[in-house]
Order: sequence, then structure tokens, then C-alpha cells
Amino acid sequence: METRHAVHPEHARAMDTAELRRHFLIEDLFTGDAPKLVYSFYDRLIVGGAQPTKPTALTVDTRAIGAAFLLERREMGVINIGGPGSVTVDGETYALAPRDGLYIGKGRRKIGFDSVDAADPARFYFLSAPAHSQMPTWRIAFADAEPTHLGSVENSNQRTIRKYFHPDGIQSCQLVMGMTTLDTGSVWNTMPPHSHDRRMEAYLYFDMEGDNVVFHLMGEHDQTRHLVVREGQAVLSPSWSIHSGVGTGAYTFIWGMAGENQTFSDMDHIAMADLA
Repeated sequence: METRHAVHPEHARAMDTAELRRHFLIEDLFTGDAPKLVYSFYDRLIVGGAQPTKPTALTVDTRAIGAAFLLERREMGVINIGGPGSVTVDGETYALAPRDGLYIGKGRRKIGFDSVDAADPARFYFLSAPAHSQMPTWRIAFADAEPTHLGSVENSNQRTIRKYFHPDGIQSCQLVMGMTTLDTGSVWNTMPPHSHDRRMEAYLYFDMEGDNVVFHLMGEHDQTRHLVVREGQAVLSPSWSIHSGVGTGAYTFIWGMAGENQTFSDMDHIAMADLA
């Protein structure tokens, strides 16, 4: 399990492109059967990915979290962005079609991933956050994640937000996850931007056609920076950073949050005039 330490905003101001990418961008989540995990000191979130072509157990060196097993004091959210697959939790198997999700509560010991077709493997993106209470394990189909439509053609930001694990849906302890899909012809997300000092956020970008990329905007509102993000790559967004993005074409991303609260609307909005 790779470790990413927290960065002070004053340090981030002096970083060059390579240093920004080393601290905040995760480039290789889906590189083989073995799950990839990144432990972040931002609210102790773990970001992971797995692309199994055969039944694969999630094995973790738990020294970083000081526990006997990964979810001894943690919860996990999983969303499949690849072909059909399944997740097994303590012997019970949950089928996940493309874009289905699974919430796994604290205390579950054994987790495994598999694909229906090795030629079209599932791609399981997962987040794990510390948890103080145990919640049931629940599967949510993509069709059951209620859509909210935002944006306009004029602003090139027509998009659909679907909340998977949140206070009004699948219950979790602190983890919140969902998916945003931009309509064809739209490229902007969350502009004007916002930040939220009370929780961090992680983003996984996918559904990019060809050589398209996303410019993920980050940094303090008056010290903005950007990361060039490609298909299947993830970004760690500190609580002090804005998070917005613009693509060279439409794209989809999964957002996940952990921190002081689960209130989706708890945002510190930033006026366009204050960006620099």
C-alpha cells in the first residue's frame, strides 16, 4: 500500500508540475489483477482500484492502519466502471454490472473481486474511510441512483449527478460517494468553483474518448494550479483546495468525500472575480 502524506498549502504554491503530480495524482489504479491501494493522510482516506481477470482477494499490509484486517475499523464503497463483475464479502457474492455500487460496512473481514469475462474485465474503484459504527452491506444498481440534472448548454456544463452512498440513500458512517456524467458537448464541472475546509475529496476520471484529457483545477483560490488527468486516473483533493475541471471532451467522474460531515451542500463557494 502506497502512502501519500499531507501537503501544506504554502508548500503546494512552490511545487512544479512533477511534484504536484507525485503528491496529488494517482496514475496506475488499474494495472493488473492485484488491487492497488493508496493511503492518504487527508482524513485517512484509502483510494484503491482492481481490474481482475481471475478471482482476486484483497490483501493489505495493515501496519499503516494498525488493525488486524482492513475493515476492522473502516468502511468501504465500491463502484464498478468496467465490464460485469462481482465482489465477495465474507463469503457472500454481489454481482455488479457496469456502474453499480456496493457499500461494505465496518467489520467485514474477507473481500474478493472477480470479472464475468476476462476479456472485458470489471474495473472496481473503491474508497475506504475510518468508521466508528457498523452499517449493513448494500448493493445499489446504477438505475437506482437517483439523477439530478444541473448546468446548461450555454455554459458547457450540462451534467447529471448521482449519489450512491449518502445520508438520504445507502447509509454509511462518514464516507460519501457518487458519480457525475457530463453530457456530450459539455466539458466544465463545478465552475464557479468551491472548497470545503471540513472534508477532503477524491476524484476518479473516466469515460474519456481517444486522447482526451481533463484539466483538474486545484490549489487555493488565489494560487490556482492544474493537473492533466487521463483515463482511469484519480486525484486527491485536500480540504484547502478548490476542485473544478474542464475536459477536451465529455467525461465522467466519481467523487468521494470523508471528514467532519456528510452534508453534500456544505461548500465554500468562490466568486469568479476572486480566482487568480
